[in-house]
Amino acid sequence: MEQNTLKRRGVGLIGVDKSRSFGGYTLFCPLTSDVAHLIDIDGNEVHQWKLPGRIGRHARILPNGNLAVNTIDANRKDIFPFFNKYGGGIMSELDPDGKVVRQFQDEFGHHDQYHFGDGRLLYASLEALSKEDSAKVVGGVPGSEIDGITYADTIKEVDANGKLVWEWKVSERLPRDEYPLQAHYTREHYPLINAVFPLKDGNILASMRSVSAVVIISKATGDIIWSLKSDVLAQQHCANELPNGNILIFDNGAFRAGESIMYSRAIEVDRKTKEIVWEYRDKSQMIAFYTPFMGSAQRLENGNTLLCESGFGRLFEVTKEGYVCWEYVNPHFQAYEDKRTAGLFPGESNALFRAYRYSAEEIPWLKEKLPESS
Repeated sequence: MEQNTLKRRGVGLIGVDKSRSFGGYTLFCPLTSDVAHLIDIDGNEVHQWKLPGRIGRHARILPNGNLAVNTIDANRKDIFPFFNKYGGGIMSELDPDGKVVRQFQDEFGHHDQYHFGDGRLLYASLEALSKEDSAKVVGGVPGSEIDGITYADTIKEVDANGKLVWEWKVSERLPRDEYPLQAHYTREHYPLINAVFPLKDGNILASMRSVSAVVIISKATGDIIWSLKSDVLAQQHCANELPNGNILIFDNGAFRAGESIMYSRAIEVDRKTKEIVWEYRDKSQMIAFYTPFMGSAQRLENGNTLLCESGFGRLFEVTKEGYVCWEYVNPHFQAYEDKRTAGLFPGESNALFRAYRYSAEEIPWLKEKLPESS
């Protein structure tokens, strides 16, 4: 009998209602592998890319049809155990055949890199604080620094030539008393930025997992000009801006304030009022949709939302009313090859960080490869 619980429950296409689904093609990258997969609405693989290394977190198709991806640098410094899992310091742009057309490296790059499509990059990185400054970080598990050192996040923007043109440092700009590490987090990484997103107004949206906060940073001054905190969020991911200016967030729900039941949800927040104007959580049984870490939410052009329940490799699409019209479970299972990450996450995994959906019109070369899809 199959002993992998997720395989036993079923993988691949679980179901689809084509009359309600946006359709199109879904891109995902298993975290244990060096392959990116593109599938159609029936769960059939239509394309894959061989990546320059194991995926750092996720990939995204750019308007020019190339693949933007961050991969693990096998030769980078091993600064703390979890960095082996979520580092992604090699940032590449690949053509449809997998050829590298651009590449930029930062050994401390991690989690999220936003490729503008013209060679510019906005991404999360790290810097080591002094022991004195590390001790000033508020909260977390006492004594859990790395030899007394806490690594603090930075956000960097580089131009097409790799020149640093803008930088924001947690060490200089984040009020530590206002954004303390939550009690269950180790003090090795503060505040763990897992998403960076350039807003239409030129400012920067950032998600900070280990303090359960999403903030907007003024590009001009470096000031935090908007925030949503742990009274609403719980270790969230994938904060992004919608066309109407609202903020869409995958709210994981681990150690949610005031609640004993852990569940995940996706929320759309009005930027002006901070009110939740749309929410999805599992209607049949709240705890049936839950991943304690990672996760993504993407609003599709027809108003549906694509969700990634990352820890279980589950992708599903819901309508505005919360009707599940497509569901797929990543069938690609593999153990982590590096021993340190395998020690933290033993056994086979089908976990994903994010997934993205595209129409055929957004992938011009695919229309040539599959003329029947056009």
